[in-house]
Amino acid sequence: MAGSRRGKKLLWRWRSNPLRRHEDVLEAWVVLAVWAVMVIGGSLAGFLTAQAAQEVFADQRAQRRSVPAVLLADVPEPGSGPYSTGDRSSAEVRWNAPDGTRRTGRTLVEGGRKADAQVTVWIDGTGALTSEPPTQNEAAIEAGALGTAAALSLSGLTYGVGRAGRWWLDRRRVEQWGREWTLVGPRWGHKTS
Repeated sequence: MAGSRRGKKLLWRWRSNPLRRHEDVLEAWVVLAVWAVMVIGGSLAGFLTAQAAQEVFADQRAQRRSVPAVLLADVPEPGSGPYSTGDRSSAEVRWNAPDGTRRTGRTLVEGGRKADAQVTVWIDGTGALTSEPPTQNEAAIEAGALGTAAALSLSGLTYGVGRAGRWWLDRRRVEQWGREWTLVGPRWGHKTS
């Protein structure tokens, strides 16, 4: 018996009721639409974002490759150079591009290395320096984080729009109740004695 009472309480907006207003029906549809978009749309947005990120990371792994390079100058100890991060510092390197031309550029390498030391750098299909692509595990974690962020963003935006719609409906109800009270209120002020 308690279960049926709870069901009636949850679905009160959908039941026929002489006191139910047009705004109550609109609010029921707004709540239903918000939940549907949050659950279905959020899941879909998260899944599609994660899939797209996985494809981008797979393309990066396919297009980028590591090549040997030579340091052109000594690399300062970690943390002592102007462009250092953690145990790596920016250094000038020289490498051979896929077409055989020699190129130079700056990249992060382990600190404390001497000039003419060999290091490994990552290049793209054109031979330009690029960052190391994420491993499959790193890509899966990052794609999952991006998918979660997309799902939460869509759900949060939908929830905000739904709350704004319900606020607008509440304002309309209060204004309507105020108008009705100005008509009925004076009748209640008379004494019946």
